[in-house]
Amino acid sequence: MPNQVAVKRRLSRPSLDSGPSLPLGYVLTVTELTQEIKHLLEGRFSEVWVEGEISNFRAPPSGHLYFTLKDESSQIRAVLFRMQARSLRFLPEDGLHVVCRGRVSLYEKRGDYQLIVETMDPKGVGALQLAFLQLKERLEKEGLFSEKHKKALPMLPQRIGIITSPTGAVISDMLHIIHRRFENIHILLYPVRVQGEGAWQEISTGIDYFNRRNDVDVLIIGRGGGSMEDLWPFNEEGLARTIYRSRIPLISAVGHETDYTISDFVADLRAPTPSAAAELVAKDKREMKNTLHYLRYRLETQTVQKLQELRTHLRHLQKILGTPEKALEGAFLRIDELFIRLRRLMTWTLQRERERSVHLDQGLSLRSPIRQVTGCRYLLLEAQERMDRRIRYTFEIQRERMKGIFGKLNSLSPLSILARGYSITKRLPNLEILKDAEEVFKGDEVEVRLHQGGLLCEVKERILYSSFFSTNEGDDK
Repeated sequence: MPNQVAVKRRLSRPSLDSGPSLPLGYVLTVTELTQEIKHLLEGRFSEVWVEGEISNFRAPPSGHLYFTLKDESSQIRAVLFRMQARSLRFLPEDGLHVVCRGRVSLYEKRGDYQLIVETMDPKGVGALQLAFLQLKERLEKEGLFSEKHKKALPMLPQRIGIITSPTGAVISDMLHIIHRRFENIHILLYPVRVQGEGAWQEISTGIDYFNRRNDVDVLIIGRGGGSMEDLWPFNEEGLARTIYRSRIPLISAVGHETDYTISDFVADLRAPTPSAAAELVAKDKREMKNTLHYLRYRLETQTVQKLQELRTHLRHLQKILGTPEKALEGAFLRIDELFIRLRRLMTWTLQRERERSVHLDQGLSLRSPIRQVTGCRYLLLEAQERMDRRIRYTFEIQRERMKGIFGKLNSLSPLSILARGYSITKRLPNLEILKDAEEVFKGDEVEVRLHQGGLLCEVKERILYSSFFSTNEGDDK
Protein backbone atom coordinates (compact mmCIF):
# COMPACT_ATOMS: atom_id res chain seq x y z
CA MET A 1 0.00 0.00 0.00
CA PRO A 2 2.76 2.58 0.74
CA ASN A 3 4.32 1.90 -2.65
CA GLN A 4 1.01 2.65 -4.37
CA VAL A 5 0.74 5.97 -2.49
CA ALA A 6 4.30 6.89 -3.48
CA VAL A 7 3.49 6.15 -7.12
CA LYS A 8 0.37 8.28 -6.98
CA ARG A 9 2.32 11.19 -5.47
CA ARG A 10 4.86 10.99 -8.25
CA LEU A 11 2.11 11.61 -10.78
CA SER A 12 1.69 15.15 -12.05
CA ARG A 13 -0.10 17.19 -9.35
CA PRO A 14 -3.42 18.59 -10.63
CA SER A 15 -4.35 22.13 -9.61
CA LEU A 16 -7.20 22.80 -7.25
CA ASP A 17 -8.45 25.38 -9.70
CA SER A 18 -9.26 22.67 -12.25
CA GLY A 19 -12.05 21.19 -10.18
CA PRO A 20 -13.79 21.04 -6.86
CA SER A 21 -11.46 18.33 -5.46
CA LEU A 22 -8.32 16.29 -6.06
CA PRO A 23 -8.42 12.85 -7.71
CA LEU A 24 -9.28 10.05 -5.35
CA GLY A 25 -6.24 8.77 -3.45
CA TYR A 26 -3.92 11.71 -4.22
CA VAL A 27 -1.83 12.72 -1.17
CA LEU A 28 -0.55 16.31 -0.58
CA THR A 29 2.38 17.35 1.54
CA VAL A 30 1.81 20.02 4.21
CA THR A 31 3.76 22.55 2.12
CA GLU A 32 1.71 21.79 -0.98
CA LEU A 33 -1.56 22.09 0.90
CA THR A 34 -0.42 25.38 2.50
CA GLN A 35 0.61 26.82 -0.86
CA GLU A 36 -2.73 25.86 -2.42
CA ILE A 37 -4.63 27.54 0.42
CA LYS A 38 -2.43 30.63 0.08
CA HIS A 39 -3.10 30.83 -3.68
CA LEU A 40 -6.84 30.50 -3.06
CA LEU A 41 -6.88 33.21 -0.36
CA GLU A 42 -4.74 35.68 -2.31
CA GLY A 43 -6.75 35.08 -5.49
CA ARG A 44 -10.13 35.36 -3.79
CA PHE A 45 -9.27 38.24 -1.40
CA SER A 46 -6.72 40.30 -3.33
CA GLU A 47 -8.25 43.57 -2.09
CA VAL A 48 -10.61 43.81 0.88
CA TRP A 49 -11.77 46.50 3.29
CA VAL A 50 -11.93 45.38 6.92
CA GLU A 51 -13.25 47.30 9.89
CA GLY A 52 -12.30 46.42 13.44
CA GLU A 53 -10.64 47.36 16.73
CA ILE A 54 -6.87 47.19 17.19
CA SER A 55 -5.49 44.96 19.94
CA ASN A 56 -2.10 43.41 20.78
CA PHE A 57 -0.36 46.22 18.91
CA ARG A 58 3.44 45.81 18.54
CA ALA A 59 5.99 48.08 16.86
CA PRO A 60 9.41 46.31 16.84
CA PRO A 61 12.64 48.05 15.73
CA SER A 62 12.22 46.65 12.21
CA GLY A 63 9.54 49.28 11.53
CA HIS A 64 6.79 46.76 10.71
CA LEU A 65 3.57 47.06 12.72
CA TYR A 66 1.87 43.90 14.01
CA PHE A 67 -1.60 43.87 15.54
CA THR A 68 -4.93 42.06 15.69
CA LEU A 69 -8.23 43.31 14.25
CA LYS A 70 -11.24 42.14 16.22
CA ASP A 71 -14.95 42.70 16.62
CA GLU A 72 -17.52 41.25 19.04
CA SER A 73 -17.01 37.59 18.00
CA SER A 74 -13.94 37.22 15.73
CA GLN A 75 -10.39 38.38 15.19
CA ILE A 76 -7.71 38.26 12.50
CA ARG A 77 -3.96 38.87 12.58
CA ALA A 78 -2.74 41.86 10.59
CA VAL A 79 0.59 43.37 9.59
CA LEU A 80 1.49 46.79 8.16
CA PHE A 81 4.94 46.72 6.62
CA ARG A 82 7.48 49.50 7.12
CA MET A 83 7.07 51.18 3.71
CA GLN A 84 3.30 51.54 4.19
CA ALA A 85 3.67 52.48 7.89
CA ARG A 86 5.75 55.53 6.97
CA SER A 87 2.78 57.12 5.22
CA LEU A 88 0.56 56.99 8.33
CA ARG A 89 -0.27 60.38 9.80
CA PHE A 90 -1.27 58.94 13.19
CA LEU A 91 0.10 56.33 15.56
CA PRO A 92 -2.03 53.17 15.89
CA GLU A 93 -2.74 52.01 19.41
CA ASP A 94 -4.79 49.39 21.25
CA GLY A 95 -8.52 50.11 21.35
CA LEU A 96 -8.50 52.31 18.25
CA HIS A 97 -11.32 51.55 15.75
CA VAL A 98 -9.93 51.59 12.21
CA VAL A 99 -10.81 50.74 8.61
CA CYS A 100 -8.05 48.87 6.76
CA ARG A 101 -7.56 48.12 3.06
CA GLY A 102 -5.36 45.19 2.15
CA ARG A 103 -5.20 41.59 1.02
CA VAL A 104 -5.58 38.25 2.76
CA SER A 105 -2.56 35.97 2.74
CA LEU A 106 -1.21 32.92 4.55
CA TYR A 107 1.94 32.78 6.67
CA GLU A 108 3.21 29.36 5.58
CA LYS A 109 5.55 28.66 8.51
CA ARG A 110 2.68 28.70 11.04
CA GLY A 111 -0.25 28.06 8.74
CA ASP A 112 -1.97 31.25 9.97
CA TYR A 113 -3.90 33.45 7.63
CA GLN A 114 -3.45 37.21 8.08
CA LEU A 115 -4.38 40.55 6.60
CA ILE A 116 -1.59 42.42 4.78
CA VAL A 117 -2.64 46.05 5.32
CA GLU A 118 -1.91 48.64 2.63
CA THR A 119 -3.76 51.65 4.08
CA MET A 120 -5.39 52.41 7.43
CA ASP A 121 -7.76 55.16 8.55
CA PRO A 122 -9.37 55.72 11.94
CA LYS A 123 -13.08 55.11 12.15
CA GLY A 124 -15.20 58.18 12.92
CA VAL A 125 -12.31 60.69 12.89
CA GLY A 126 -9.88 61.65 10.15
CA ALA A 127 -6.29 60.47 10.23
CA LEU A 128 -4.97 64.03 10.31
CA GLN A 129 -7.30 64.99 13.13
CA LEU A 130 -6.27 61.94 15.14
CA ALA A 131 -2.58 62.66 14.51
CA PHE A 132 -3.17 66.26 15.60
CA LEU A 133 -4.85 65.18 18.85
CA GLN A 134 -2.18 62.57 19.63
CA LEU A 135 0.70 65.01 19.05
CA LYS A 136 -1.05 67.77 21.02
CA GLU A 137 -1.55 65.47 24.01
CA ARG A 138 2.06 64.25 23.94
CA LEU A 139 3.64 67.71 23.62
CA GLU A 140 1.38 69.09 26.33
CA LYS A 141 2.59 66.36 28.72
CA GLU A 142 6.18 67.31 27.87
CA GLY A 143 5.47 70.94 28.85
CA LEU A 144 5.88 72.59 25.44
CA PHE A 145 2.61 74.52 25.96
CA SER A 146 3.51 75.70 29.47
CA GLU A 147 2.80 79.36 30.21
CA LYS A 148 6.01 79.55 32.24
CA HIS A 149 8.06 79.15 29.08
CA LYS A 150 6.26 81.80 27.03
CA LYS A 151 8.11 85.09 26.52
CA ALA A 152 6.58 88.55 26.61
CA LEU A 153 6.43 90.61 23.40
CA PRO A 154 8.40 93.86 23.26
CA MET A 155 6.27 96.98 23.69
CA LEU A 156 7.76 98.74 20.68
CA PRO A 157 9.83 96.43 18.46
CA GLN A 158 12.39 98.04 16.16
CA ARG A 159 12.88 95.03 13.83
CA ILE A 160 10.32 92.34 13.01
CA GLY A 161 11.16 89.03 11.31
CA ILE A 162 8.36 87.52 9.19
CA ILE A 163 8.55 83.91 7.99
CA THR A 164 5.94 83.25 5.30
CA SER A 165 5.42 82.93 1.58
CA PRO A 166 6.77 85.94 -0.36
CA THR A 167 3.76 85.80 -2.70
CA GLY A 168 0.11 86.12 -1.91
CA ALA A 169 -2.08 88.45 0.05
CA VAL A 170 -0.77 87.51 3.51
CA ILE A 171 2.57 89.31 3.34
CA SER A 172 1.04 92.24 1.47
CA ASP A 173 -1.65 92.72 4.13
CA MET A 174 0.88 92.45 6.97
CA LEU A 175 3.28 94.96 5.41
CA HIS A 176 0.44 97.37 4.67
CA ILE A 177 -0.89 97.18 8.26
CA ILE A 178 2.54 97.55 9.88
CA HIS A 179 3.45 100.51 7.62
CA ARG A 180 0.11 102.16 8.28
CA ARG A 181 0.34 101.75 12.06
CA PHE A 182 4.05 102.50 12.56
CA GLU A 183 6.07 103.25 9.45
CA ASN A 184 9.46 103.36 11.23
CA ILE A 185 9.57 99.61 12.00
CA HIS A 186 12.12 97.66 9.97
CA ILE A 187 10.78 94.42 8.42
CA LEU A 188 12.90 91.36 7.53
CA LEU A 189 11.20 88.70 5.36
CA TYR A 190 12.40 85.09 5.22
CA PRO A 191 10.61 83.51 2.21
CA VAL A 192 9.39 79.91 2.69
CA ARG A 193 6.79 77.51 1.40
CA VAL A 194 3.82 77.27 3.73
CA GLN A 195 2.28 74.02 2.48
CA GLY A 196 3.36 70.79 0.91
CA GLU A 197 6.23 68.41 1.49
CA GLY A 198 9.26 70.01 3.16
CA ALA A 199 7.45 73.22 4.10
CA TRP A 200 7.90 72.79 7.85
CA GLN A 201 11.65 72.27 7.43
CA GLU A 202 11.93 75.62 5.61
CA ILE A 203 9.95 77.37 8.36
CA SER A 204 12.19 75.80 11.03
CA THR A 205 15.27 76.90 9.11
CA GLY A 206 13.91 80.45 9.05
CA ILE A 207 13.39 80.49 12.82
CA ASP A 208 16.92 79.19 13.41
CA TYR A 209 18.27 81.78 10.95
CA PHE A 210 16.78 84.72 12.86
CA ASN A 211 17.95 83.24 16.19
CA ARG A 212 21.50 83.07 14.86
CA ARG A 213 21.32 86.68 13.65
CA ASN A 214 19.81 87.79 16.95
CA ASP A 215 18.99 91.25 15.60
CA VAL A 216 15.18 91.13 15.50
CA ASP A 217 12.83 91.80 18.41
CA VAL A 218 9.94 89.51 17.47
CA LEU A 219 9.12 86.79 14.90
CA ILE A 220 5.88 86.06 13.03
CA ILE A 221 5.16 82.77 11.25
CA GLY A 222 1.92 82.34 9.37
CA ARG A 223 -0.14 81.84 6.28
CA GLY A 224 -3.71 82.27 5.13
CA GLY A 225 -6.59 79.88 5.59
CA GLY A 226 -6.95 76.45 4.00
CA SER A 227 -7.83 72.85 4.62
CA MET A 228 -6.25 70.81 7.37
CA GLU A 229 -3.95 69.22 4.81
CA ASP A 230 -2.81 72.69 3.66
CA LEU A 231 -2.14 73.79 7.25
CA TRP A 232 -0.43 70.54 8.23
CA PRO A 233 3.19 71.85 8.11
CA PHE A 234 2.31 73.94 11.18
CA ASN A 235 1.27 70.72 12.98
CA GLU A 236 4.63 68.98 12.55
CA GLU A 237 6.49 67.99 15.72
CA GLY A 238 9.82 69.23 14.35
CA LEU A 239 8.49 72.76 13.83
CA ALA A 240 6.92 72.74 17.30
CA ARG A 241 10.25 71.93 18.93
CA THR A 242 12.03 74.61 16.88
CA ILE A 243 9.49 77.20 18.09
CA TYR A 244 9.95 76.01 21.67
CA ARG A 245 13.71 76.54 21.66
CA SER A 246 13.55 79.95 19.95
CA ARG A 247 15.09 82.70 22.09
CA ILE A 248 13.14 85.40 20.21
CA PRO A 249 9.44 85.92 21.10
CA LEU A 250 7.33 84.33 18.36
CA ILE A 251 3.75 84.90 17.17
CA SER A 252 1.88 82.13 15.35
CA ALA A 253 -0.67 83.47 12.83
CA VAL A 254 -2.01 80.52 10.84
CA GLY A 255 -5.29 80.36 8.95
CA HIS A 256 -8.53 81.89 10.13
CA GLU A 257 -9.77 82.54 13.65
CA THR A 258 -11.29 79.03 13.95
CA ASP A 259 -8.11 77.27 12.80
CA TYR A 260 -5.85 75.92 15.52
CA THR A 261 -2.46 74.32 14.93
CA ILE A 262 0.27 72.88 17.14
CA SER A 263 2.35 75.98 16.40
CA ASP A 264 -0.38 78.14 17.99
CA PHE A 265 -0.06 76.25 21.30
CA VAL A 266 3.76 76.31 21.40
CA ALA A 267 4.22 79.93 20.27
CA ASP A 268 4.52 82.75 22.78
CA LEU A 269 1.33 84.32 21.34
CA ARG A 270 -1.38 83.12 18.95
CA ALA A 271 -2.92 85.58 16.51
CA PRO A 272 -6.25 84.59 14.95
CA THR A 273 -5.09 85.82 11.53
CA PRO A 274 -1.87 87.18 9.98
CA SER A 275 -3.45 90.63 9.85
CA ALA A 276 -4.22 90.43 13.56
CA ALA A 277 -0.58 89.47 14.19
CA ALA A 278 0.55 92.62 12.39
CA GLU A 279 -1.77 94.71 14.56
CA LEU A 280 -0.57 93.01 17.74
CA VAL A 281 3.10 93.50 17.05
CA ALA A 282 2.95 97.05 15.65
CA LYS A 283 1.30 99.62 17.88
CA ASP A 284 -0.66 102.44 16.19
CA LYS A 285 1.66 105.43 16.12
CA ARG A 286 -1.21 107.96 16.31
CA GLU A 287 -2.73 106.20 19.29
CA MET A 288 0.65 106.14 21.00
CA LYS A 289 1.09 109.87 20.38
CA ASN A 290 -2.37 110.57 21.78
CA THR A 291 -1.59 108.38 24.78
CA LEU A 292 1.72 110.20 25.35
CA HIS A 293 -0.02 113.59 25.13
CA TYR A 294 -2.62 112.43 27.62
CA LEU A 295 0.03 111.06 29.98
CA ARG A 296 2.01 114.31 29.69
CA TYR A 297 -1.10 116.32 30.55
CA ARG A 298 -1.78 114.08 33.58
CA LEU A 299 1.86 114.32 34.69
CA GLU A 300 1.85 118.11 34.48
CA THR A 301 -1.48 118.36 36.31
CA GLN A 302 -0.40 116.01 39.09
CA THR A 303 2.98 117.78 39.38
CA VAL A 304 1.29 121.18 39.82
CA GLN A 305 -1.08 119.65 42.33
CA LYS A 306 1.75 118.04 44.26
CA LEU A 307 3.75 121.30 44.32
CA GLN A 308 0.71 123.13 45.64
CA GLU A 309 0.31 120.56 48.40
CA LEU A 310 4.00 120.86 49.33
CA ARG A 311 3.77 124.67 49.36
CA THR A 312 0.82 124.49 51.72
CA HIS A 313 2.66 122.05 53.95
CA LEU A 314 5.73 124.30 54.01
CA ARG A 315 3.66 127.29 55.10
CA HIS A 316 2.18 125.19 57.88
CA LEU A 317 5.68 124.22 59.04
CA GLN A 318 6.76 127.87 59.00
CA LYS A 319 3.97 128.74 61.36
CA ILE A 320 5.00 125.97 63.72
CA LEU A 321 8.78 126.50 63.61
CA GLY A 322 8.88 130.26 63.28
CA THR A 323 11.58 132.04 61.32
CA PRO A 324 14.45 130.07 59.80
CA GLU A 325 17.00 132.08 61.89
CA LYS A 326 15.54 130.80 65.16
CA ALA A 327 15.37 127.29 63.79
CA LEU A 328 19.04 127.50 62.77
CA GLU A 329 20.09 128.86 66.20
CA GLY A 330 18.38 125.95 67.91
CA ALA A 331 19.99 123.56 65.49
CA PHE A 332 23.45 125.04 66.12
CA LEU A 333 22.98 124.74 69.90
CA ARG A 334 21.87 121.16 69.48
CA ILE A 335 24.89 120.43 67.33
CA ASP A 336 27.28 121.93 69.90
CA GLU A 337 25.70 119.89 72.68
CA LEU A 338 25.96 116.73 70.64
CA PHE A 339 29.58 117.54 69.78
CA ILE A 340 30.52 117.90 73.48
CA ARG A 341 28.75 114.67 74.35
CA LEU A 342 30.47 112.92 71.47
CA ARG A 343 33.92 114.13 72.58
CA ARG A 344 33.29 112.95 76.16
CA LEU A 345 32.11 109.61 74.90
CA MET A 346 35.16 109.24 72.66
CA THR A 347 37.51 110.15 75.56
CA TRP A 348 35.85 107.64 77.87
CA THR A 349 35.89 104.97 75.17
CA LEU A 350 39.58 105.57 74.40
CA GLN A 351 40.48 105.38 78.11
CA ARG A 352 38.55 102.17 78.54
CA GLU A 353 40.16 100.64 75.47
CA ARG A 354 43.62 101.77 76.66
CA GLU A 355 43.11 100.06 80.04
CA ARG A 356 41.81 96.97 78.31
CA SER A 357 44.85 96.98 76.03
CA VAL A 358 47.24 97.21 79.02
CA HIS A 359 45.43 94.33 80.72
CA LEU A 360 45.60 92.22 77.56
CA ASP A 361 49.31 93.07 77.14
CA GLN A 362 50.04 91.85 80.67
CA GLY A 363 48.05 88.72 80.06
CA LEU A 364 49.86 88.08 76.80
CA SER A 365 53.22 88.65 78.50
CA LEU A 366 52.36 86.00 81.09
CA ARG A 367 51.19 83.69 78.34
CA SER A 368 54.19 84.40 76.13
CA PRO A 369 55.31 81.25 74.26
CA ILE A 370 58.97 82.07 75.05
CA ARG A 371 58.30 82.18 78.80
CA GLN A 372 56.21 79.02 78.60
CA VAL A 373 58.92 77.20 76.59
CA THR A 374 61.63 78.35 79.07
CA GLY A 375 59.55 77.15 82.04
CA CYS A 376 58.88 73.85 80.32
CA ARG A 377 62.63 73.46 79.60
CA TYR A 378 63.44 73.91 83.34
CA LEU A 379 60.74 71.46 84.32
CA LEU A 380 62.01 69.00 81.72
CA LEU A 381 65.63 69.19 83.00
CA GLU A 382 64.51 68.71 86.60
CA ALA A 383 62.34 65.75 85.60
CA GLN A 384 65.23 64.24 83.64
CA GLU A 385 67.54 64.49 86.69
CA ARG A 386 64.94 62.87 88.92
CA MET A 387 64.45 60.13 86.35
CA ASP A 388 68.23 59.47 86.11
CA ARG A 389 68.52 59.21 89.91
CA ARG A 390 65.55 56.88 90.00
CA ILE A 391 66.98 54.68 87.26
CA ARG A 392 70.41 54.41 89.01
CA TYR A 393 68.77 53.57 92.35
CA THR A 394 66.53 50.95 90.75
CA PHE A 395 69.50 49.46 88.84
CA GLU A 396 71.55 49.08 92.04
CA ILE A 397 68.68 47.39 93.87
CA GLN A 398 68.11 44.98 91.00
CA ARG A 399 71.87 44.24 90.77
CA GLU A 400 72.02 43.26 94.47
CA ARG A 401 68.91 41.15 94.06
CA MET A 402 70.38 39.36 91.07
CA LYS A 403 73.59 38.63 93.00
CA GLY A 404 71.58 36.89 95.72
CA ILE A 405 69.61 34.90 93.15
CA PHE A 406 72.78 33.87 91.32
CA GLY A 407 74.31 32.72 94.67
CA LYS A 408 71.29 30.55 95.43
CA LEU A 409 71.32 29.12 91.92
CA ASN A 410 75.04 28.36 92.17
CA SER A 411 74.64 26.62 95.51
CA LEU A 412 71.75 24.52 94.17
CA SER A 413 73.37 23.81 90.79
CA PRO A 414 74.50 20.17 90.18
CA LEU A 415 77.72 21.59 88.73
CA SER A 416 78.77 22.93 92.14
CA ILE A 417 78.25 19.42 93.57
CA LEU A 418 80.41 17.97 90.81
CA ALA A 419 83.13 20.47 91.69
CA ARG A 420 83.34 18.87 95.16
CA GLY A 421 84.35 15.51 93.62
CA TYR A 422 81.04 13.93 92.85
CA SER A 423 80.00 12.58 89.44
CA ILE A 424 76.84 11.66 87.51
CA THR A 425 76.61 8.25 85.86
CA LYS A 426 74.25 7.62 82.94
CA ARG A 427 73.43 4.30 81.33
CA LEU A 428 73.92 4.09 77.61
CA PRO A 429 72.35 4.39 75.17
CA ASN A 430 69.26 6.03 76.75
CA LEU A 431 71.34 8.24 79.09
CA GLU A 432 69.23 7.30 82.11
CA ILE A 433 70.81 8.53 85.37
CA LEU A 434 71.86 5.57 87.58
CA LYS A 435 71.07 5.59 91.28
CA ASP A 436 71.66 1.89 92.14
CA ALA A 437 74.41 -0.55 91.06
CA GLU A 438 71.76 -3.20 90.55
CA GLU A 439 70.43 -1.22 87.57
CA VAL A 440 73.47 -2.26 85.40
CA PHE A 441 75.15 -5.49 84.58
CA LYS A 442 78.63 -6.60 83.77
CA GLY A 443 79.65 -5.45 80.30
CA ASP A 444 77.22 -2.47 80.10
CA GLU A 445 78.60 0.85 78.91
CA VAL A 446 78.06 3.93 81.07
CA GLU A 447 78.89 7.64 80.78
CA VAL A 448 80.41 9.34 83.82
CA ARG A 449 79.97 13.14 83.99
CA LEU A 450 82.70 14.92 85.99
CA HIS A 451 83.10 18.56 86.96
CA GLN A 452 85.38 19.01 83.96
CA GLY A 453 84.60 16.65 81.06
CA GLY A 454 83.41 13.02 81.30
CA LEU A 455 84.36 9.32 80.92
CA LEU A 456 82.99 6.46 78.79
CA CYS A 457 83.36 3.30 80.88
CA GLU A 458 82.52 -0.42 80.68
CA VAL A 459 81.20 -2.19 83.82
CA LYS A 460 83.75 -4.83 84.90
CA GLU A 461 82.03 -5.72 88.16
CA ARG A 462 79.18 -4.44 90.36
CA ILE A 463 80.00 -3.49 93.96
CA LEU A 464 77.02 -3.30 96.26
CA TYR A 465 77.31 -1.18 99.42
CA SER A 466 74.86 -1.14 102.23
CA SER A 467 73.24 2.10 103.22
CA PHE A 468 75.26 4.31 105.50
CA PHE A 469 72.36 4.72 107.84
CA SER A 470 71.05 1.08 107.74
CA THR A 471 71.57 -1.36 110.72
CA ASN A 472 73.17 -4.83 110.06
CA GLU A 473 70.99 -7.31 111.87
CA GLY A 474 73.70 -10.08 111.68
CA ASP A 475 76.16 -7.99 113.60
CA ASP A 476 73.61 -7.40 116.29
CA LYS A 477 73.31 -11.08 116.69
